[in-house]
Amino acid sequence: MRVTAYAAPAAGQPLTKTTIERRDVGANDVLIDIQYAGICHSDIHTVNGDWGPQPFPVVPGHEIVGVVSEVGSDVTRHQVGDRVGVGCMVNSCGECVNCRNGDEQYCVDGMVGTYAVTDRDGTTTQGGYSTHVVVDADYVLSVPDGLDPAAAAPLLCAGITTYAPLRHWNAGPGKKVAVVGLGGLGHMAVKIAHALGAEVTVLSQSLKKQEDGLRLGADDYFATSDPDTFEQLAGRFDLIVNTVSASIDISAYLGLLAVDGTLVNVGAPADPLPVQAMSLISGRRSFAGSMIGGIALTQEMLDFCAEHGLGAEVEVIAADQVNEAYERVLASDVRYRFVIDTSTID
Repeated sequence: MRVTAYAAPAAGQPLTKTTIERRDVGANDVLIDIQYAGICHSDIHTVNGDWGPQPFPVVPGHEIVGVVSEVGSDVTRHQVGDRVGVGCMVNSCGECVNCRNGDEQYCVDGMVGTYAVTDRDGTTTQGGYSTHVVVDADYVLSVPDGLDPAAAAPLLCAGITTYAPLRHWNAGPGKKVAVVGLGGLGHMAVKIAHALGAEVTVLSQSLKKQEDGLRLGADDYFATSDPDTFEQLAGRFDLIVNTVSASIDISAYLGLLAVDGTLVNVGAPADPLPVQAMSLISGRRSFAGSMIGGIALTQEMLDFCAEHGLGAEVEVIAADQVNEAYERVLASDVRYRFVIDTSTID
């Protein structure tokens, strides 16, 4: 099946319209007519070669919402006409201890990413900047009717990437949670933490997004460029979710944790993040990491967001604006997620 898509032909090159081949619908596959595809910073890192050589041409996009147009003979979970989503992974071994525990994202053999990865059938996966995609039904999510489809697309990455650590470290009533950075990930972390019942503080370099942060559910907002912030907030938080991909002074942020508090990194900076041991030892603190979530947890997140009326703050664009959107993401000129209307690809 030949379909139209936007692909990066080589590292650092602008995305251009092209055609790609999708596999035939197998017995356990779902064919999805894509409606919306979110733009994640990971897409930009990948096509720019920031994370190493890639199997170009690459069609990015792992925040996908669409409608089922065909199902394989063994598929029972999804039917033609269902609104569905696809996130950051489209396969895993399904047999290792992590997969059996519902943590497919930590598959011992390596999860199969939605694009630029060798699938289990030997083909290279291509992502959601496209009109259609064929995905194993076990990795397709149901998008509740209560969610706007454009606002739901970023939930498949930004939503689950922040929901997973908030749930794992028990954010909720009585817990003080700080979110570092108010971007595509950070704004969802604020919304979700607030909906979970936690007291939420945004830690951002400046106060320029303070009004947004408070509107999204934050109780407090502080500028990390002000040294007084680290003195004023010392020992306050039970959980800090760091969403930024730039290098920060981890030891300084660890000092903001209460005893037994945890700082979780979901941003993935290219450079190491050194830690002073005493920053951990002095408060029995933890420095942790987290990436997306398993399929069951991702479905839980979508249902939670529908229940609480949560969606990403999005700017919907036509497909031919994707390169301009990339430039604006790099300039931090989006509040808070670009989403491609894939009906404009044809």
